[in-house]
Amino acid sequence: MSAFSIMQIYLALVAFFLVVFALVAVLNAFTFPRLGVRRWHVVGGDRPFVSVLIPARNEAAVIAETVRSWLGQTYSNFELLILDDQSNDGTVEVARRAAAGDPRLRLLSGAPLPQGWKGKNWACHQLSQVACGEILVFTDADVRWRPEALDALLAEMTHSRADLLTVWPTQETHTWGERLVVSLIGFAVMSYLPVWAVHYLPWPIFSAAMGQCLAFRRSAYEQIGGHAAVHASLLEDMALGYAIKRARMRLRAADGAGLIVARMYHNWREVREGFAKNIIGGYANSVALVLLSTVFHWSLFIFPWFWFFFEPFQGSLLIALGVLTRALTAAVTRQRIGDALLLPVSVFLMTIITVQAIYWHFTGGPRWKGRVYGR
Repeated sequence: MSAFSIMQIYLALVAFFLVVFALVAVLNAFTFPRLGVRRWHVVGGDRPFVSVLIPARNEAAVIAETVRSWLGQTYSNFELLILDDQSNDGTVEVARRAAAGDPRLRLLSGAPLPQGWKGKNWACHQLSQVACGEILVFTDADVRWRPEALDALLAEMTHSRADLLTVWPTQETHTWGERLVVSLIGFAVMSYLPVWAVHYLPWPIFSAAMGQCLAFRRSAYEQIGGHAAVHASLLEDMALGYAIKRARMRLRAADGAGLIVARMYHNWREVREGFAKNIIGGYANSVALVLLSTVFHWSLFIFPWFWFFFEPFQGSLLIALGVLTRALTAAVTRQRIGDALLLPVSVFLMTIITVQAIYWHFTGGPRWKGRVYGR
């Protein structure tokens, strides 16, 4: 086979995947559920007791705002449980002051980590053991909930009859590292996996879950074994989604639509380390698969910019498919549309993150918040 034929096959494959991702993004733009006030009435007179469960390790900088946002919810039939995971920055004291004596807040001290458990999973397991709610909402300390958010979440659970409802918060980004990398979460969610497949196809491969917001019916959580069943997983959110699918229960996803908001990181160093701690785990702990994914994304989103100088028409079509898909997902997930033009830079930054992850993989494991991640 000639070099020309190989190049044509390569170009055809690049075009094929770009078209598929574009079509999935368009489909999800119209079908991906979004939290909203229009569905509050669905809950009606059914006001289930909710346990809001937050593991916190060194979150003094954000925990006060988090506590106040929760205690200001329009839906009031809930308890707020925060487990202090060996913080050394005064997280507990800040949270207590922010609650101003509100009895809905309970502060717990985390027990020592058992062998074989990952840190967040152990914290969430402890929280679940003392929770009293019919609905269990696991969320993070840096996720902000607008006053109507819990109402909207419960309405969506009722409307969709979800056993597990996972919500992708609207990502707040300011620095260039955040804008070019964190916003790729929305790009991946909206263009890589049709939400109808997550909702209606029974196979676990069509699973998606976001640990920043996991809302379980307690009976479903207990049936799959809760966090104890995924105690060693670095990506416990996906593992729990798989478990719900395997048990033939309803996994549903929704977009936070500005009601649930998160600013995950605040600078490039945090972005790099935050993504690097999880990326290999997302590829079954396989360095080879991570490298293959890097080559794949370079082929789709960087190569066309070089090919443009040899074949301007073909190159411009491939560039347009990638950029327009990225722009559409940015619009849907409330990110900056203009940043789509910098998609090749985003992919290059993800490559740097991959290098960091591989280095950690061979030097004792990822680091996060002063300890080996997961411990």
